[in-house]
Amino acid sequence: MARRRRGLPVNGVLLLDKPKGVSSNHALQRVRRLFEAQKAGHTGTLDPMATGLLPICLGEATKFSAHLLEADKMYRTRVELGVITDTGDAEGTVIETREVPSLTEEDVEAAIARFRGEIDQVPPMYSALKHQGKKLYELAREGKQVERAARRVSVYDARLLAFDGQAFELEVSCSKGTYIRTLAEDIGLALGCGAHISQLRRLKTGPFTGDAMWTLEALEALADQPTREAELMPVDVLVDHLPSLSVDDTAHTRLSHGQSAVLATGELGPDDIARLYYAESFIGLGIVKGVQEVAPKRLLSTVAIS
Repeated sequence: MARRRRGLPVNGVLLLDKPKGVSSNHALQRVRRLFEAQKAGHTGTLDPMATGLLPICLGEATKFSAHLLEADKMYRTRVELGVITDTGDAEGTVIETREVPSLTEEDVEAAIARFRGEIDQVPPMYSALKHQGKKLYELAREGKQVERAARRVSVYDARLLAFDGQAFELEVSCSKGTYIRTLAEDIGLALGCGAHISQLRRLKTGPFTGDAMWTLEALEALADQPTREAELMPVDVLVDHLPSLSVDDTAHTRLSHGQSAVLATGELGPDDIARLYYAESFIGLGIVKGVQEVAPKRLLSTVAIS
């Protein structure tokens, strides 16, 4: 007999403003408890010291969260010059202090310019990447260092917002997998004095911006469960960038049984992914197999469909 999942079948997406000093998983569990949700997941970890946009997927939305893991990001950070820490941020141990040369705003701009575009970046030891099955930050806490291969990432824009001689504020638009701590350290080295970040805030993830974020306190202040659920974004916002197809009764029956169905696929070609809608309701994703043939790729549960 199948074990019954505890909690409510809450489905949707919440844009959380993660507070400082809280891990992404801790913030996720607080949201899950607030909604009494059976299932929850987030779409890309933020360091405990970081704040800002953390999309939380509840229930059926977790099936489509991977689409946000690949998304571009935007951050704002404060970079402190002359102090190097073992973690690359203010929460680490200071391992070296250097004199900050007399720099102009133009000097800082020139250093930043070197890191725009496609760059090779060595992931930091204090990261969640794994080495032989163990997370790098776990090895780092044991005092171990391992060789890390450089990875190609894209910095679409890095804009200097302010500079006071000892620190500067930077807004960065980048591809997935870009470490802002490492970027700040590399810019600091280019300036000849090293650096670490003291503040980091995520402003954007894929199509989502901070405009619709909720704080934990604001969520807790909502009157009741129906009021909270009414504030969730629909599941299909996670795949809104994909083309859509309408499904009729016959196709819906076949798809829900794991079979291919005949659909008007328009200009879509083999292996293209599309959102599927039945009676104007999102039912999941399909993959084009041929001319007017679509197979199910990832569907909502039958409970969510009914």
